[in-house]
Amino acid sequence: MNISPATSLYLHQELVHERIRTLHREAEEERIASRVRSVRKARRQAERAAARLSSALSRI
Repeated sequence: MNISPATSLYLHQELVHERIRTLHREAEEERIASRVRSVRKARRQAERAAARLSSALSRI
């Protein structure tokens, strides 16, 4: 099976564009995962701070 140079170029361009879309999607997923990790870390810090405050208040 022979494909024309124009068809070959089109297929190559489509592969390149699909790879770019995939990279953009993966980058967005990584940004979301990073935000989730940050929120979880902040929540743990807030919980520890609340526990310290509660402990301090109970000693008064």
